[in-house]
Amino acid sequence: MADYALHCFAQSGNAYKPALMLELCGADWEPRFVDFFHGAVRSPEYTALNPMAEAPVLEHAGLILSQSGVILDYLAGTLGRFGPETEEERREILRWTLWDNHKLTANIATARFLANFAPEKARNPDVIAFLTGRWRAAMKVLEAHLKDREWIAAPRMTTADLSCCGYIFYGPEFGFDPAEFPAVAAWAERIRALPGWKHPYDLMPGHPLPG
Repeated sequence: MADYALHCFAQSGNAYKPALMLELCGADWEPRFVDFFHGAVRSPEYTALNPMAEAPVLEHAGLILSQSGVILDYLAGTLGRFGPETEEERREILRWTLWDNHKLTANIATARFLANFAPEKARNPDVIAFLTGRWRAAMKVLEAHLKDREWIAAPRMTTADLSCCGYIFYGPEFGFDPAEFPAVAAWAERIRALPGWKHPYDLMPGHPLPG
């Protein structure tokens, strides 16, 4: 049995964040497939793990943790990588992680879900356009921040980068244009070049979805 078990599925950028960190750190971990599209997160077995009925969930050393930002922070402590070295860095990592969850990930994830995975009757173009406008506004903030720096919260990669990159590699599915956001695209390429990097569809189970 692996040291770490991550309940995840391939289409989840939030699950990708800790999955990528585990992989980059060379951790002894295993993915446990969550059949999200058939309601697994609402099953009694799953809600016993996470009453919030969301993925990811991490199991390690008797602990059960949910919410990607919490999991990333925990892994930085147990794996000894991608964490802060100073109090200032700790605050900056937290600042960008909270911003990502509220402004970037939330809008990308919902727009992408509606455009790619929701039933046809739920694919309201006005809602998708509104959410797209929201994530593009957030992406402009990240673009400006990365124009003169390689990493988000410190002179090296941290969990802030892992949080903010959760959905970037699904770019074609939500309309990310590298030409529009060249600094973000260059940052994503730096992450892609790290030893151990894998695309979410190669790292987690559940892709492709059955027809």
